[in-house]
Amino acid sequence: MELDTAQGLARAHLHAAERPAAALVLGHGAGGGVGAPDLRAVTDVARSLVITVALVEQPYVVAGRRSPAPAPRLDAAWTAVVAQLREEALRGLPLMLGGRSAGARVACRTAAELGAVAVLCLAFPLHPPGRGGDPSASRLGELDAVRVPTLVVQGESDPFGMPPAGPRRAVARVPGDHGLRSTAAVAEATRDWLAARVGEQRPARAAGARAM
Repeated sequence: MELDTAQGLARAHLHAAERPAAALVLGHGAGGGVGAPDLRAVTDVARSLVITVALVEQPYVVAGRRSPAPAPRLDAAWTAVVAQLREEALRGLPLMLGGRSAGARVACRTAAELGAVAVLCLAFPLHPPGRGGDPSASRLGELDAVRVPTLVVQGESDPFGMPPAGPRRAVARVPGDHGLRSTAAVAEATRDWLAARVGEQRPARAAGARAM
């Protein structure tokens, strides 16, 4: 699906589940695309759990540019895409947001505005490489601002750091670095968490259906 935003044309790759119970919208990293191994692994797991997945390409990627747009423009384009998806392909489905690296940061920053019920972060870049001791370089505040269940899947040797767990945040350490190329480990780390989120949404949807 090609979707217009104020930042240019974006693209959503829809992987529909049969009779979906929820939706998961995932964004890519700053220097990669939606074909990243960890994104593919999560997509397969989600569809097996009757979750429809939309993989979103930011306008700068669709336009063929390699350098990402500034954060406010990334957030604005993402918000516009998700809003359109909720009016069309994902209408009526509980919404989970996520992504890898820079895409995970976008999901965290926009979760409250978009009404997400959960956030999935793959390879969250806690700080630039080599700046773990610099509090001014930390992105932990973006994670801490999320008020819904959150899962961070992080490579044990990721040079971007290891986020801490929190009251609503679980952290799964898997073999590897920032690339998260162990797709089996990523799938295992996300399966039960995604299944739990689906289970949480089913009673609410059933209650809503009875009230109609």
